[in-house]
Order: sequence, then C-alpha cells, then structure tokens
Amino acid sequence: MQGSKLTVIAAAVALFAHASALAADVPANVALADVQELVRGNGDEVPTLDPSYSSDTASSRVISDMFEGLVTQSPDGDIIPALATHWDTSADGKTYTFHLRDNIQWSNGDPITALDFEYSFKRVIDPHKAAPYSWYYTTAHILNADKITQGKMAPDKLGVKALDAKTLQITLDRPVPYLVKMLTHESTFPVYRQAIEKYGDAWTKPENIVTSSAYKLTHWTLNERIVLERNPKYWNNEKTVIEQVTYLPIADLTAEYNRFRTGEIDITSSFPLEQYNAIKKQRPDELLTMPSLGTYYYLFNVHRKPFDDPRVRKALAYAIDRDIVTTAILGQGQVPAYGVTPPSVEGFDPPKLAWGKLSQKERNKAAKALLAEAGYGPSNPLSFELVYNTSESHKKLAIVMSSMWNKTLGAKVDLANQEWKTFLQKLGQQDFTVARYAWMGDYNEASTFLAYFESAGMNYARWSNAKYDEAMKQAIQAPTDEARNRYYQQAETIFADAMPAIPLYHYTRSVLKNTKVGGYSTVNASEPRYTRDLYMMK
Repeated sequence: MQGSKLTVIAAAVALFAHASALAADVPANVALADVQELVRGNGDEVPTLDPSYSSDTASSRVISDMFEGLVTQSPDGDIIPALATHWDTSADGKTYTFHLRDNIQWSNGDPITALDFEYSFKRVIDPHKAAPYSWYYTTAHILNADKITQGKMAPDKLGVKALDAKTLQITLDRPVPYLVKMLTHESTFPVYRQAIEKYGDAWTKPENIVTSSAYKLTHWTLNERIVLERNPKYWNNEKTVIEQVTYLPIADLTAEYNRFRTGEIDITSSFPLEQYNAIKKQRPDELLTMPSLGTYYYLFNVHRKPFDDPRVRKALAYAIDRDIVTTAILGQGQVPAYGVTPPSVEGFDPPKLAWGKLSQKERNKAAKALLAEAGYGPSNPLSFELVYNTSESHKKLAIVMSSMWNKTLGAKVDLANQEWKTFLQKLGQQDFTVARYAWMGDYNEASTFLAYFESAGMNYARWSNAKYDEAMKQAIQAPTDEARNRYYQQAETIFADAMPAIPLYHYTRSVLKNTKVGGYSTVNASEPRYTRDLYMMK
C-alpha cells in the first residue's frame, strides 16, 4: 500500500534461518545409491496438473514436485522461504511485501518474476476461469477478492501487485495472522503465462509444460503413470538428489500393496485397511503411521429433501458408532470425529460438544427420536443414495454406514461408486444426496477446516449460516490466539447443531516406505512429502 510504513517481521527473519533445511539434507554417514529414482503410489488419477485448478490430494502431490510458491514447508512442517527469500508486513498487518530470490528461473530458463505471481493470482480469482480455489483468496481476505468472485469487480483489482520484477505486494482487507501459512497451497503458485496463452488447456502436456520447482514433466499416460525428471534450472538444484520420480495412479489399494511387495513402488499412497495388523507384524520397518491434518466426512446436499431438515442430518450423524469405525474397522490410531477440526491442528482446543459426550446408546436413542420427529419410521422409512469415489476402503466404510443406519433407524441406503474425476464433478454440480468426502488441511491452523464451511467457502454442501460466518469473521479479527480459539469453538458448536456434514473420523496417515528411501519425515501432520527432500540409500 502506497505510503504505508513497513516493518520486517521477526518471524520471517527466523524462518529464513531455516532455509538451509529446504531440499534433501543427506547425513554425512549415508551412502547414496547409484540410481536415484523413486516410484510413488498416488491413489487416484490426477484430474489436473495445473496449480490454479488443483483441489485434490492426488493432483497436489504431483504439482508440488513441479511448482513452488513464495514459501514452502520443511520436511518437519516448518514454513520456510521458497521463491521468496523474506517478506515485510505493514504496521496494520494488511500489507505483505515479498522479495524474490535472485536468478530464479522457469524450467525453460526464463526468469521467474513478481509479474508471474500477479498474473497467476488474478487468473485464479477470475470468475470466468472457474478455478475451484478462488474461494481461498476470499478466506485469505486478499483485497477485493470477494467482490471479484461475485462478478462485481474486475480481476485486475485484486490486491496483488508486482512492484518490480523482484517485489510482490499482497494487500488484505483485514489482518490475517496465518496468511503466510496459506501461501503453501498450490493455488498461490505462479504459472507460466506464455505457455497458457499459446496452448490453452494443453499447456500441462509434457511437451508444453514449464515448471518452477525441482522437477519437470516428461511423460503422462492417463491411468498408467506420470514421470517427472529433475529440473536443472531449479534454484536449489544442487541440493536435489532424486533424478526421476514416477507417480502411479492405482485406486485399488490391494493392487498398490502388491506392487510395493514386488519392489515396483517405493512409497504407497495407503494400503488395504484389513491388512494393517498383518503388515505391522510382517513389515514393521516399512510401515509408517503419522499424525495427519484430515477429517473424513459424509456430506449432505442440504438443498435436496430430506436433507434440508437438520433433524434428519443429525439422526444419521448420531446413529454411527465411531468407536467401532476407528477401532474395529480402521485400527490405525484414527480419532472419532464429532467436530470439524482434527486435534492434531497446532494450537486448537476443541470444544466439548454435547453430542460427543453421550454414550452410543444415548446417541442412538436421540437419533431415533429426531428421525421420528422429522416424519420417518417403520411406515415411512428413510431412503437415499450414498455415493463414494472408487476405493475398497471407502466401499467397506459405506457398507458399514448403511448397516448401522439400517439397524438403528431402519434406513434404506443404496450405495454407488464413481471414478474420482467424475465424483468431483458431481459434487461441484450438487448432483448427490449424501456423499463420502474428506478434507485435508491446506495449512496447519483451524481455519483451513472451518473456513471450508463458510458461505463463501468451497463447501460442496452449499450450506450457509450467518452465525457461523460471523464466528469465523470474529476469529480472524481476534487479538490473541486464545480469543481466536473461542470463536473457532463457537463455529464448531454451530456446525454440530446444523450438521451439514457428518464428521466420521480424524485421520492418521499410514504408508509403506522402502527402507532405502531417506529424508521422509514422520512428524509433519501436513500432507506434503516433497520428492526434492528425499534420497535413495544403498
């Protein structure tokens, strides 16, 4: 902002001291393998490799190997400088000025400039582009983001401006204490304008794509493999060790596990739930279980009967025995979820929700009463379709849910599965009644979970509640973390009363990893495990 007094954030200086932690940090006593190639299971086929259009974990994993933003995460989850070296903030906390590194380049050798960031931010916010994460800029309170997404203002009015080639300024409409954390999400990464303007949607093909991080795309066969090779133009290429990483889209977890066992895969996306105890005994050195920023849900279409009635939604939520789900079905340390935000979130103190304190017998009794009050019972049974994306684990949980709902409430549930890309399209079009869903935190703060359900959030349920929105508004303005947490607790309580979605459990993250893969952190609750931080040992 012109004329505003800038002061250097002490935290930014401290974070800069961690810059050396970025990329692979190989201990002196480790002998590296002669061949530095890695194969990773990725679950679903990626819907997109365009950072501006990414909204799912499978896409994010691959994109984050190819593209980078102003900041990134260290292996242990600390926020550290990436394409920017440091940043300043104004005295009122509403203007951030980021200073880019010298000599940063795109994979084709062109310089990466602040104009690339300005272009990319304005591309995401443009309502004509229909980028799925335009709402993210609104919850970040970037100046004019809300008016632009509503079509009331042109995208070029967004509060993001290149002051010169090396200086980017982001202006907010109110202070956001966790803004820098939010900038680790790929929707804030720069993209290469010339490729987009020349090739349109085809710019992400291997022959056209231009990247900014440690790897570039060399091969992409749908439903078979994505191959990335090391990008020598990357600013921190000297500390990158892995030469090639291959991502395999394998939705069938048993098939993925079998390919790990044969040595074809080095790191899995997951594995069959029923195999957990056997794997724990047979492969203890390869099994990793970590904290995770994630909540597993069943979403309601709150604009379609009978789920426009909160009594019906709450009845279904109450009738699920989460202890059975987390202990008998999952058994990997998952936590029963009665609220939106996982307990692994830094600094969050969850409220003691009334329905979470009931015994399951008491919840079942309340569920029957709520459903009867809404007009459903033996003579008029509740009937609906539950849709989930293709996966054996989702299928097994859906079968358990339908059984619990039938046993306790007499509900008749039809199960339907869809491929991931189709599933996301159906959610976006609100073409569902009840749908399996999960939200993985974009950054380590409660707002990444709670903001999803704001009226302006991504919120496939399209639920809107003025009191909830107000609690979130007050949270972002709160002067202390303690005060902010109280507003987050209010939002959780409002959510529980309306139940626009059923929180089922909070994730842990379990994967199988070849013991020769080094640099993989088990203490970071966030999702990213960047290939640039990894290496293969002899």
